[in-house]
Amino acid sequence: MFKKFRNNLLQIILIIFFIYFLVLVFLYFYQRNLLYHPNENNYSEDKISVDIENVRIKTSDNIELLGWYHEKNLKDFKTLIFFHGNAGSLENRIHKLNHFRDMNINFLIIAWRGFSGNNGNPSEQGLYEDGKSAIDWLIKKGVSEKNLILYGESLGTGVATHLAQNKNFAGVILETPFTSMIDAAKKFYPYIPVKLLLKDKFENYKKIKNINSPILIMHGEVDQLVPFSMGKKIYEIANEPKYSYFTKYDNHMMEYDENLVLALKSFIKSLN
Repeated sequence: MFKKFRNNLLQIILIIFFIYFLVLVFLYFYQRNLLYHPNENNYSEDKISVDIENVRIKTSDNIELLGWYHEKNLKDFKTLIFFHGNAGSLENRIHKLNHFRDMNINFLIIAWRGFSGNNGNPSEQGLYEDGKSAIDWLIKKGVSEKNLILYGESLGTGVATHLAQNKNFAGVILETPFTSMIDAAKKFYPYIPVKLLLKDKFENYKKIKNINSPILIMHGEVDQLVPFSMGKKIYEIANEPKYSYFTKYDNHMMEYDENLVLALKSFIKSLN
């Protein structure tokens, strides 16, 4: 009787381990589909109210990226390059771009490979290449490194942080930054060895120490996707000069209200 029970228990344990192994295999090969969501759309049909030029930027691996470029005055104003998050298209950021109209800046926003109709498949190294290509494109237009502001939104903070290391950029803006993708994944997959499985790690907490440009970090305390504690930790690690815009009620998609816009304007003005 006991022997039969032991055998049955052993069979159940083996089945559980086999199912767990299949889950790990699935997550390993499908993980980028879980991380990158180019077809997700929370576009509220805002109309763009700032003049933009559709541009095409070619990467070193011959992928053409769609970008929206607004040039006000390259000589007198800083140029902001916007790296968006892991979901949606350029249209999903129109409500933010419209606020840039009233700021004394030029700006470029690019869509990642695999997003907004671009060819290619997104990955950590691929996004770094996309961001670097966009910076190079602006430099070829005559924008100096010291007049560039890198703006990262959510996943885009990983790209901005990586590219801002040991550079002389005018400033860096991080909206809802995470410490690392490993830390963020653990929140959703606590029983999965994400450190072993994860391909795209985006280790912001290591790289933020290598940024010497002025930095503004923005985060809401009720963020359900990237815990506020991560943004706060990034702020604590960051070098001076550093500034924060922390709110009690913002979720992951921060409200672009007059207070946030004022924080952006004040930071950009301080860079002149």
